[in-house]
Amino acid sequence: MVIREISKEDNAQIKKIIQDSLKSLGLDIPGTAYFDPQLDDLHQYYTRLKNSQYWVVEINGEVAGGIGIAPFNEHEKICELQKLYLSPKTQGLGFGKQLMETALAFAAEHYEKCYLETQHELKAACRLYEKFGFALLPEPLPGSEHSAMDAWYIKDLKQS
Repeated sequence: MVIREISKEDNAQIKKIIQDSLKSLGLDIPGTAYFDPQLDDLHQYYTRLKNSQYWVVEINGEVAGGIGIAPFNEHEKICELQKLYLSPKTQGLGFGKQLMETALAFAAEHYEKCYLETQHELKAACRLYEKFGFALLPEPLPGSEHSAMDAWYIKDLKQS
């Protein structure tokens, strides 16, 4: 198992993992990442943003999931944890935890807080976020783009 920065060659596979995952949950609807225009070239999208990165987890040479960090509100030093998805055969094996550790270590170098949006029905994801110290918010932060989400979390990256 290797966690590494996304390459251009990973774009199609990670897009498929994201869209297949959302479709399996009935979330292939407007207001979710399913229709994000940057899905066709996540490598370029994250490369051109300042203080941004997307990592993939590779198992036996095959991309099995990924996670991203991108600016959300630079004035307030808030980033967003984005697009944490794993292929079904790798869920529950600890790869999500390892991706989170990688992404949050990077985020802490560049930001003071980390925001994310999800759905309450994604119970395993919500438990993972809470285990990493994310606190549930009553509403999305201004600037939120995924209107179909109903759970919003924030984490203070400067706490020890």
